[in-house]
Amino acid sequence: MIFTEALIAHVTRPALLGLTGSPFPYTDKTFEVRNPSSGALLATLPDMSVAETQAAIAEAYTAQFAWAERPAGDRSSMLRRWHDLMVAHIDDLAAILTAEMGKPLSEARSEVQHAAAYIEWYAEEAKRVYGETIPAPTTDRRMLVIKQPVGVVGTITPWNFPASMVARKIAPALAVGCTVVLKPAEQTPLVAYAMHALALCAGFPKGVFNLILASQGDAIGRELCSNARVRKISFTGSTEVGRILMRQCSDQIKKVSLELGGSAPFIVFDDADIDAAVDGAIQAKFRNAGQTCTSANRIYVQTGVHDQFAAKLAKEVGKLTVGDGFSAGVSIGPLIDQAAIEKVERHVNDATAKGATLLCGGNRLSKAFFEPTVLSNVDRTMLVACDETFGPVAPIIRFETMEDVILQANDTIYGLAAYFYATELKKVWRVAEALEYGMIGINTGRMSSEAAPFGGLKQSGIGREGSRHGAEDYLEMKYLCMGNI
Repeated sequence: MIFTEALIAHVTRPALLGLTGSPFPYTDKTFEVRNPSSGALLATLPDMSVAETQAAIAEAYTAQFAWAERPAGDRSSMLRRWHDLMVAHIDDLAAILTAEMGKPLSEARSEVQHAAAYIEWYAEEAKRVYGETIPAPTTDRRMLVIKQPVGVVGTITPWNFPASMVARKIAPALAVGCTVVLKPAEQTPLVAYAMHALALCAGFPKGVFNLILASQGDAIGRELCSNARVRKISFTGSTEVGRILMRQCSDQIKKVSLELGGSAPFIVFDDADIDAAVDGAIQAKFRNAGQTCTSANRIYVQTGVHDQFAAKLAKEVGKLTVGDGFSAGVSIGPLIDQAAIEKVERHVNDATAKGATLLCGGNRLSKAFFEPTVLSNVDRTMLVACDETFGPVAPIIRFETMEDVILQANDTIYGLAAYFYATELKKVWRVAEALEYGMIGINTGRMSSEAAPFGGLKQSGIGREGSRHGAEDYLEMKYLCMGNI
């Protein structure tokens, strides 16, 4: 994998970061990126600061007008070339992703495909930004609405899906004529760097797509939020950080898109296909070692099928293989860091101390790995039932009636994703409409698609990503009234 080796070997060179010949002050400070599975050093990167961020914002601001003025077909063609380069280098990008994040190579490859799909989707949507005409109340005027890019966009992406989150934010922004300053997570900056390098190869002009590499996001985030040239912030991460960014943007009434935390309920009714529900629960809970914002955090099972479901789930989870993401047959990789391991361990210990039954797993395997775990007899007093675990732990909670489980499922500040399994059509409609979540998986454990709007209700976020609605979040609406006609 020559591309992979060359990228990691030379990633610290200023020229490869686009800094040579630009006004960016190049920092002498550095930070390290390590493999979470082995701890091996992958790269030493320039640790950029507020000064570099200000320079990147200035570059984006200078480039934005000309980029917005380009014909939509030109922007579309450039995004298409970026997509094609992503596909051509899919194996290299997947290897980089697995090296820095740890997820199994097959999952990493799937994520890169998903990222490329977002770029392809918005390459097509670039040509579909439509306005409207409004019937005027008098014959001497014309009324219409046009849509224009919001301007410079500051984007902050997380470590758990470091390729797809970059594409899901940046592709729609570039498609409609915005310029971008991207700050990827410090744990997983290499795949973002690779995507940025491929975007430059695709022909994006100087200043249109800017990358900030930094070990500490607080100061970078404050600058993106406070700098008046940045007209919008798009962030994926915790609800706690989302609140901070929203406050920092409030003085300027700056537009924000926030995709925040979740505590997804997964509900299995008596009339469910149990085998399908078990398969769906494994997809929704254990993908990416449970480190997803849409992960099934609370598994509610109706009394009539509780024991059957719990036994089958424990049996199938026991078959999952834990190990390094590059090893063949591995289905569960490492957790991202020690804080993540300790949180999972704390949740499991709290549950068992309060009376939960351990059906499988429950142990830390090493410094980086935790066994896929299933707990039954879980109740609302336990941390696993009220906090987002963000790890490979499936807590099963028994319920009696549809009304009761809906109340329990909605009893949270979060409202990102929910899942349920049932076959009776009347029940399906009632539950789907009653659950207070932005996305509902009905008889499926996976629902993310570039064609569908991704986002939550309540404190799980603001706005939508993906679909045509994702492009709308980067546009401003302008009303034109023309008189004397």
